Parts: sequence; structure tokens; C-alpha cells
Amino acid sequence: MKEAFRHDWEQTKHDFGGNAPDLNQDVDDTIGQATGAQPVPPGNRPAFDNDEYAYRFGYGARQHYDSSYPDWNDDLESRLRQGWEETGDTAERTRDTFKDKVRRGWDRMTS
Repeated sequence: MKEAFRHDWEQTKHDFGGNAPDLNQDVDDTIGQATGAQPVPPGNRPAFDNDEYAYRFGYGARQHYDSSYPDWNDDLESRLRQGWEETGDTAERTRDTFKDKVRRGWDRMTS
């Protein structure tokens, strides 16, 4: 159900002029996917659960390192890369794949 609503939200952002891709998702698709009558298409990006992990990692890193690293820099990125790899890195959760999402989570803490 979570992925069905995630697709619906991405489509809504597209429909309102955002940079999200057009998923050709309408309310009938969302209902069908949420109830299990239709499969949720995989799309061309990782599942939201993987993205969410990266955002949370970046957000938590900001809380932990903010006093030592008020700004993102190479030293911080190196520390985060090491921490990321120590958290049970899998093929779907490589640090390079999620670098932008971890940074977005870090930046979100200041917004």
C-alpha cells in the first residue's frame, strides 16, 4: 500500500509542475495498487524504503555531527561513508547510490 501511495504522490508532484516524472498514475491505479488488484510498477528508481533509509541516515548524521561539522565537507563525507558501510551495506544501499539522498537528509535538518 505504501508504494501505491508513493507513486500517487510522485504523480501529483508531476501534475502540479514539479520535476517528478510522469508515471501515468491516476486514482484508479492508486486504488487498484493499494488493494492488491494491480501490481505496483517498479519504476526506474529504488523503492521508497531504500530512499527513506538514506534520508534518515543523513538527518541523523546532522544531529550527531552538527557541532563538529556545521557545513558539509570532504572530511564529513568520508566519515559518513565509513558509517554507512558499517550499518550493513547491501547491494541496494551502496553509499554512492544514495549520496545525494543522504546529503538531502543532512540539509533537511537545517530547513
